[in-house]
Parts: sequence; C-alpha cells; structure tokens
Amino acid sequence: MTQLEKVQADLAKLERRDWWLWAMAMIVMLLLTAAVGSLSFPELFKFDDPYFQFSLSQAVRGLVGLVLLFNTYTIYQQVMMKRLRRQLSRQLTAMSGLQMRAEEFHKLATVDALTGLYNRRFAEERLKGEVSRSRRYGHPLTVVAIDLNNFKPVNDRYGHAAGDQLLKEFAERLVGAIRISDLAVRMGGDEFLVILPECPVAQVQIMLARLEPMEVNYQGQKIPVTFAAGCVGYEHGETPKQFLERADQTLYADKRKKKKQQGQPVTTAQ
Repeated sequence: MTQLEKVQADLAKLERRDWWLWAMAMIVMLLLTAAVGSLSFPELFKFDDPYFQFSLSQAVRGLVGLVLLFNTYTIYQQVMMKRLRRQLSRQLTAMSGLQMRAEEFHKLATVDALTGLYNRRFAEERLKGEVSRSRRYGHPLTVVAIDLNNFKPVNDRYGHAAGDQLLKEFAERLVGAIRISDLAVRMGGDEFLVILPECPVAQVQIMLARLEPMEVNYQGQKIPVTFAAGCVGYEHGETPKQFLERADQTLYADKRKKKKQQGQPVTTAQ
C-alpha cells in the first residue's frame, strides 16, 4: 500500500469512528429521555415503596452523570478527530501534489515535447522488455525505423515552424496507423521508430501504406511528405542494441536505394 493510499484509509477510519460516536450519542440521549420521562409521569409506576423511588432517582442521577461524562468524552474525541483530519488532509494534499509533480517529471523525461510521442529513452526501456518477452514466449517482434526525406530543405525553404508542423502531423498520422499495443517513438530530429509486438515483418507494409500519400498544408503551401523505412524482425540471441542497429542498417539501405532511383547523391544519412 502506498503512502497516499494509507492516508486515504486513515481518513476513512476517522469517518467511520465519527459516525460511531454520533450513533452512541443518540442512544445515550434516548436512554436519558426515557429516564426523565419516567420521572415526569410517576403515575405510570404503581410502586409506593420509598426504597424503589429512591433507587429510581439514584439511577436517573447516575444516568445523567454518565451522559455528561459521555458528552465530555465525545467532545474531546470530536476535537481530536478534527485535528487528525486536518493533518491527514494536509498530508493528502501534499502527497497529491508530489504525485502530480512526479508524473510531470516522468512525462518530461519520457515524452517528446513537440510531437507528444515517447522519446528514445523510453523506447530503449520498452524494447528491452519486449525483447525479453519475445525470447521467453517466442512471439514475433518487429521494429520499423523511419526517416523523413528532404526534411532539411523544408526547414531551409519554409522555416523551422514549417518543419515543426510537418513533424507533428507526421507523428499524428503515425499514431493513427498503428495498433494500440504498438509504440510510436520520435528518436530525434526527423527519425522515428515503431515497436510492433507480436507482429511479423510481412505485415509491416500494411502499416506503412497508411502513411502514404501525405502532404502538409503550411500557409497555403502544400509540402509533400515522403520517408524511408527499414523494418526487421527480432532474431533470437541478439541484444536490443544489435536489434536497433540492424534496423538502422536496413533504413539506410532503403534511403540509398530511393536516392539512387531519384538520381540524388548517395550518403549514409540525410
């Protein structure tokens, strides 16, 4: 049980204790009312024994004293519970604030601020878990490395605002093209990665087909968006780092192939 849950449980106990005190107070007040009523209507009692009358009077006085003691105890308990409730409420508020800050810090550490996708750090941790699961159960695991074509010329011609818009719209398109169980990541710059658990390489083309054709409308200018992609399936025994390196090699092979087809100079990176 977390500290926050413990404080919430303590508050619930105080509420139950509060209701118990009020219930006991009502019972005692009813008993006192009955006793006072019995003295107010002596004709209800047919006993003329003075000892009986004296005993009844003493019992009522004792009951009145008991009520006074009980009320004093109840007031004391109410004051103490209010103090405890205020303390627990302050602790609860403080812990809620700390939890919100922790969530914000976690988000800053794992989410790309521009696109809203997870970043490289989170992707590497997630990939370790998926690789371990693939080793254990033998499920297929595929990663797709994606690099946008001609991104630098877009920044040079239209400005960085256009480049940012292109990245955000491509990220939205990418999220819409994958399954809920998949993970889309911005690795940095114009490079993206998709982790596809339980997905064979043969099915990746279905996902990539959902990304094309695409163009971004920036201030009345239509900017076409194309990309190169390298997809590989996990091979038993390789590390997550080796897995990503093989995906990068496949990506750059695809980039070289497309540049060669377009008659552009071939380089290892854009």
